[in-house]
Amino acid sequence: MSELAPAWTAVCRIDDIPVLGARRVARARGPEVAVFRTADDEIFALLDRCPHRGGPLSQGIVFGHAVACPLHNWTIELNSGQARAPDHGCAVRFSVRVEDGVVFLDAQEMATRAVSPTETAEDTAA
Repeated sequence: MSELAPAWTAVCRIDDIPVLGARRVARARGPEVAVFRTADDEIFALLDRCPHRGGPLSQGIVFGHAVACPLHNWTIELNSGQARAPDHGCAVRFSVRVEDGVVFLDAQEMATRAVSPTETAEDTAA
């Protein structure tokens, strides 16, 4: 049995996200999703919550393909959500697609991933 193709939801234009910054996207249920833009215009999406103490990653400093949490300076890799050593933990990651300057997120993931306040990346890895 094959998986269904994702249904994509437009969330913003790439120009709506500051270079080396983030934009928050609200969901019907669960914490917001942070959509990040790197200096080379790559786009990534993570749950707007650091795996350490729940700090708002969207308010962190983006450098390279990582973001520094504003609370305790944990470095989180944008492509995987993994914390850099020596820290351990993983932010929930969301699939992203960019087409004609528009940023899309997977609607199914937005509706089902990390909707509980205590859900972690390990809980959503299926």
